[in-house]
Amino acid sequence: MADAGVFLADQRRQFILEKVRRDGAVRVVDLVESLAVSDMTIRRDLDFLARRGALEKVYGGAIALTGAVGHEPDFASKSSCRSVEKKSIAQAAAARVEPGSVVAISAGTTAFEVAARLLDVPRLTVVTNSLPVADLLRASAADRTSAVAPELILTGGSPTPSASLVGPIADLVITSLHVDVLIMGAFGVTEQAGLSTPNLAEAQTNRAFVSSASHIVVVADHGKWGVRGLSSFAALNEIDCFITDAKLPAAARTALAASVGKLLITD
Repeated sequence: MADAGVFLADQRRQFILEKVRRDGAVRVVDLVESLAVSDMTIRRDLDFLARRGALEKVYGGAIALTGAVGHEPDFASKSSCRSVEKKSIAQAAAARVEPGSVVAISAGTTAFEVAARLLDVPRLTVVTNSLPVADLLRASAADRTSAVAPELILTGGSPTPSASLVGPIADLVITSLHVDVLIMGAFGVTEQAGLSTPNLAEAQTNRAFVSSASHIVVVADHGKWGVRGLSSFAALNEIDCFITDAKLPAAARTALAASVGKLLITD
């Protein structure tokens, strides 16, 4: 472990750069432990280095610019990250779903939290490529104490590390449907790249969701802002409602408010 007590900002950033160059990637949690500073301090350092083109900021850390742009965390590892913010965002998103709607729910932990709040909305049809969402709905249907259970349409396809089904089969099913509301998460969000993911196949499947939906609701906590995955699947001006939390920086709020149909900030 580094002797972090003597580390100034420039020394911290040099330490981070050397580790990125040596290992190809760094994780925020590891840097917090190594440098004995706060999560926010590390994230500010990564933002500083990313703005100067020294590394690429990705979900949970950063990678060398010569490497692949991002890696895809598994569902379990993402579930515990910013869980309070995700629940608040999910509550606001669920309130926008009307009884009797056809709702598409993409993969992702925040979208999963939305699904958990739709179990008692009557007469819903839910289309999803998320295995955790499908398991949740199936368990709800089997629970006789539940007043209602949404009708489930699972897209089929090949599973990714984040437990989503993607590929030609999923795309074909999704594009054949008409969806009232799409609840969609994202690996990263930037003003230039819009919504993005490190998985090419998942990006294509997400594009199919976007094209099939009448109304697009994006659920993304503040940590997704400034992160860019390998492949974009939606521009900000395609989004009808973007729901995030109050920790989103002011500059990001301004950029989103100017581009999306409606920006909703939860407490």
